[in-house]
Amino acid sequence: MKYGKIILAGGNGYLGSVLAKHFSSLADEVIILARKAHAETSNIKTMLWDGKTMGEWTHSLQGADLLVNLCGKNVNCRYTEKNKKEIFDSRLIPTRLLGKAIKEMENPPKLWINITSATIYRHAEDRPQDEFTGEIGEGFSIEVCKAWENSFFENETPNTRKIALRMSIVLGLKDGAFPRLLNLVKLGMGGKQGNGEQYMSWIHEDDAARSIEWLVNHPEIEGVINCTAPEAVKNHVFMHNIRKAFGMSFGLPAPAWLLAIGAKIIGTETELILKSRWVKPSVLLDGGFEFKYGEVREAVGALSAQR
Repeated sequence: MKYGKIILAGGNGYLGSVLAKHFSSLADEVIILARKAHAETSNIKTMLWDGKTMGEWTHSLQGADLLVNLCGKNVNCRYTEKNKKEIFDSRLIPTRLLGKAIKEMENPPKLWINITSATIYRHAEDRPQDEFTGEIGEGFSIEVCKAWENSFFENETPNTRKIALRMSIVLGLKDGAFPRLLNLVKLGMGGKQGNGEQYMSWIHEDDAARSIEWLVNHPEIEGVINCTAPEAVKNHVFMHNIRKAFGMSFGLPAPAWLLAIGAKIIGTETELILKSRWVKPSVLLDGGFEFKYGEVREAVGALSAQR
């Protein structure tokens, strides 16, 4: 096997399952730290933890090639005070716990990747935001991202390389944003959202997993990294590509006022749809990472063929 041990903290969600599948054929074992036990599959096993306290799970981190922290309450909800606290706590507490455990280890993980969010950048329609010249935005979701990354970097781990991976929307059929957008397309409501001019940064699930493995094998890279395809597209272009790939000739648009009403009904925030996220993965591109799906038509077409 190429790798010994891969650890996925909070890895029982969508992206965790993508990474577990990717690394299962490459590593001796993949260990998922989760609050609920799951049946062992092949070389993928679950170890219980609560994300708040030390326990037997800390032994699993010893000598790992890679630790990926995926913990965090879904932000697809209304920003009530209760939800805000849960969003913060579900990210900061496990991150600080992992940092404390690693700091006390004699043989800690070689690389620790914290999956953060590309939404940390400002609303951008004028130019792409990369790791070097990108500007941090304002608002609740940005404050979450800033606190999250601060909690990640606050402790020095001299024997563990650290990367805050600012992830964009991950495209896959099983979960995440794409199945919800596809449902709108199927219902004939897959037109532009708002004015349709806001940029959408995205990455196919295969490239998300491949880029993480690529980072494992590039020890010279650390710090903040953007994980997104090189081609951000405007919302109306993105929705057009979904309609075309899945055989829908039309899609009713959803103006901002209608989105505001719908967001209240389904319990979410319009910011998740209307903010312009134009993010560029300069570190990956400059380092020579080759995207399998560099254009949105390729990514969406591959998902249509897979389905």
